[in-house]
Amino acid sequence: MTERQAPRGELHSVPALLARNVARFGNRPAYREKEFGIWQSWTWAEAADEIRALALGFLVLGLRQGDYVAVIGRNRPAHYWAMVAAQMCGAVPVPLYQDAVAEEMAYVLDHCGARFVICGDQEQVDKVLEVGARAPAIEHIVYTDKRGMRKYDHSHMNALADVQAEGRAAAARLGDELDGRIAALGYDDTCVMLYTSGTTGKPKGVVLSNRNIIETGRNTCEFDRLTEKEEVLAYLPMAWVGDFIFSIAQAYSAGFTVNCPESAQTMMTDLREIGPTYFFAPPRVFEGQLTSVMIRMEDASRLKQRLFRHFMAVARRVGPALLDGQPVGFGDRISYALGKFLVYGPLKNTLGFSRIRVGYTAGEAIGPEIFDFYRSLGINLKQLYGQTEASVFITQQPDGQVRSDTVGVPSPGVEVKIAENGEVFYRGPGTFVEYFNNPESTASTKDAQGWVATGDAGFFEPGSGHLRIIDRAKDVGKMADGSMFAPKYVENKLKFYPNILEAVVIGNGRDYCTAMINIDLGAVGNWAERNNIAYASYQELAGHPQVYATIKSHVEEVNRSIAEDAMLSGCQIHRFLVLHKELDPDDGEMTRTRKVRRAVISEKFADLVGALYDGSPSIYTETEVTYEDGRKGRIKATLKIEDAQVFPGAEQKVAAQ
Repeated sequence: MTERQAPRGELHSVPALLARNVARFGNRPAYREKEFGIWQSWTWAEAADEIRALALGFLVLGLRQGDYVAVIGRNRPAHYWAMVAAQMCGAVPVPLYQDAVAEEMAYVLDHCGARFVICGDQEQVDKVLEVGARAPAIEHIVYTDKRGMRKYDHSHMNALADVQAEGRAAAARLGDELDGRIAALGYDDTCVMLYTSGTTGKPKGVVLSNRNIIETGRNTCEFDRLTEKEEVLAYLPMAWVGDFIFSIAQAYSAGFTVNCPESAQTMMTDLREIGPTYFFAPPRVFEGQLTSVMIRMEDASRLKQRLFRHFMAVARRVGPALLDGQPVGFGDRISYALGKFLVYGPLKNTLGFSRIRVGYTAGEAIGPEIFDFYRSLGINLKQLYGQTEASVFITQQPDGQVRSDTVGVPSPGVEVKIAENGEVFYRGPGTFVEYFNNPESTASTKDAQGWVATGDAGFFEPGSGHLRIIDRAKDVGKMADGSMFAPKYVENKLKFYPNILEAVVIGNGRDYCTAMINIDLGAVGNWAERNNIAYASYQELAGHPQVYATIKSHVEEVNRSIAEDAMLSGCQIHRFLVLHKELDPDDGEMTRTRKVRRAVISEKFADLVGALYDGSPSIYTETEVTYEDGRKGRIKATLKIEDAQVFPGAEQKVAAQ
């Protein structure tokens, strides 16, 4: 087998998979998009025609083999088509986060040397034009939505529909050239380049080959028995590896339908209308949906509240067992069936989860209480562990072996090992080729044998063979007394409560743990309205005495739970404060995928951290913020610091007895 050949006669590129799907499923829906409130649909045959026209149009504009094509915009069929069309031409698609500020966008566009940029709308075009001088390689801008674009200079700018029209007109002239480029695509050629979220520094361009994408798509479709009959909702950022794997790698491997919502604001409505059978969401989505459920129940009648509490207690007791096919008593089966009719069924329908056959969550650890809530409703929600450099999948949970405290077994074809210091390493068919133009980082992450350092600490459970992730290896530390410090474990427990949106736990090397907490404005605002509590801003509501009292009760409940864990009982929170602002990617406090940048927060809020540990009852602070229009400002606040009750650990209870 030569380097450019696929094993076992496999198709060797995404365009080759597209041609196969046209032959197999030509009349089945490949894409749907909701626009102006109406769902539009394209079959695989129609999608292939749109993609080929766009690829020919790119050739008319002079797209070369090896060029980089940036794609910036919301999830739309046209944007997925642009990525596949670029691949047909031998170019490399590079999706960017549509909510990235101009500075972030400039870095990626310049770093990859993009000649072509596909923009979703006028807003994205404006950002690209703003950074033009810092991304000098850009020669052509193609925009999808024509609204507002009439008076722009079109000497190097075209509407995507017009590019397709030019491509169709040039089909006879350039058809052979395009076919030659498609045929020349090799199994180890680059399929896509995806940039990391930049948690600890500048984003890195992760180069993934056709081999990485195709074998990952095929193996994971077989693992969960995904077929052409699945329906997915493509709503997560196109720049994120998960969306590329689910909406292209697996969609093209299995031949299922990708549905694009009209907007972020209509996503939940569109989710209910589609009723996906295969669904992925990071924990924050499931947390947000649970919060909305709890808010609605607060507003419900007493009878409905009693029914909900009663049947959710039944669901928590027997729901997961029924889902896994385990034996359950006849009485419990009857109670659960009644609960399904009265509560679980209507609730799943409201959430858009009525038809889910396989659901996954990943990206961050999910709180076990949140995870168990969805499983108890009969939703086959599972966990996977992965990263961009692995083409997502490192481990995943097989049906019937799903638990909240593990991330499953190695994915098909993937090897996983634990280093002496507890760090998780892997290698497999999805292992990335390299970091673009960054040989030092490539060498420090992937060794000569192909083993990749994840940066996460974990261990395999004896007997089950399931992997447990403790935390980021760099975040796991020790308290001053030598006990383990694992902040994410505590943070996830806190975020189970609808009132808490985000939490940052501090304590490495210290005598005790403290926390900075963000309230969820939707949940807490709803509570304030129901109790006739007036407030003028997030800051005012966050500092309200009753809000502090509620958050304190949540912290103490979490402390009580943590005290039962002998390994982590030292992570109980002794003092906390409620932040005066939400942590925000625009302020550098989180990544675009909403992962906390701990180093940034420790430095930016150093005065708050100091006050949490010096016994101060309050602290005055000023914080720089970025407004939606890009302007900078400062907000001032005096934050109260609250003490929380801590509880004897499990080992202390034993000693006392």
